[in-house]
Amino acid sequence: MTPDPSINALGRTLATCSTHPMTGFFRSGACETCAQDAGSHSVCAVMTAEFLAFSKYVGNDLSTPRPEFGFPGLNPGDGWCLCASRFLQAHDEGCAPQVNLAATHKRALEIVPLEVLQLYAK
Repeated sequence: MTPDPSINALGRTLATCSTHPMTGFFRSGACETCAQDAGSHSVCAVMTAEFLAFSKYVGNDLSTPRPEFGFPGLNPGDGWCLCASRFLQAHDEGCAPQVNLAATHKRALEIVPLEVLQLYAK
């Protein structure tokens, strides 16, 4: 698998989202994506307690450590490459986390309008 060009939602070079914890479809720290990334892990979100609770409620527990998968569990303040559709769902439910636009891949715009992402830009 080869990542798509590393261009962010603003048309510039994609910035790193988080290396602690290590995030991204390719676990490179950046929200790089490719055609095989069906979930489009392209939104660099900054976790909040409210979003983590929402995500767990809808079936994607991001806060519980899963050492067998090398996953430390996320805490408020952590950066994470979130699926664009999950971000849009959280927006629709009123609990979307903040977004680092410089580290959000342009492919997110296929699912989430830039205007919506800008509402949560930190």
